[in-house]
Amino acid sequence: MLVLLHTSPLHVPVFDALRDEEAPGLTLDHLVRPELLDRARAQGPDSVAKDLEADLAGAVRGGARVALCTCSTLGSVAEAAGAALGLSVLRVDRPMAATAVATGPRIAVLATLESTFVPTKELIMEEAGRAGREVSVRTVLVPGAWERFEAGDSDGYLMAIASAAREIRNADVIVLAQGSMAPAAEGLDVGVPVLAGPRTGLRAAAQLATGDTGFSGLRTT
Repeated sequence: MLVLLHTSPLHVPVFDALRDEEAPGLTLDHLVRPELLDRARAQGPDSVAKDLEADLAGAVRGGARVALCTCSTLGSVAEAAGAALGLSVLRVDRPMAATAVATGPRIAVLATLESTFVPTKELIMEEAGRAGREVSVRTVLVPGAWERFEAGDSDGYLMAIASAAREIRNADVIVLAQGSMAPAAEGLDVGVPVLAGPRTGLRAAAQLATGDTGFSGLRTT
């Protein structure tokens, strides 16, 4: 079983579909906590640490061995909470960050929530240090996009993200910082790779949960 911690119910069907493609047969347990993102935006990610630890402790009691945090803003706090409980917690954007670092030194981070920038930049720099590479990270906010997402205007949300990505210059790779942004990368040609976290994050977490990269239906490339 793999536990997924979300801050929007819209992520549930997305990750169910990815599970069906990447690791069919793997049981997912979805925890949806939108109130944690609201508080993190207002008071900082550390303000939800105890709540995350309580949620993850419940998952451990339920038999979970691995959890995936699909919210970039809460990722580092979730990983720390998991470590305190002896639970393997992977933030969904960590594999994406590692790929970005390997792609090139000039990394542009695109986000629709300003609260995502600090944890995402810190993660990229952490992965750069691990890889022994020097990188520069530039952040770009997509104005007005999050309000469209909250209003249920998915098409408008994704169009705004794609438009902002097309305006980016002097970058070797573009990182879409939030899982909700991933569909904007589909078919988007801006001359450099555009990376999104959900698929690679789910794939890596599934490998951890099964303990076997040869798990039936699990892609390893």
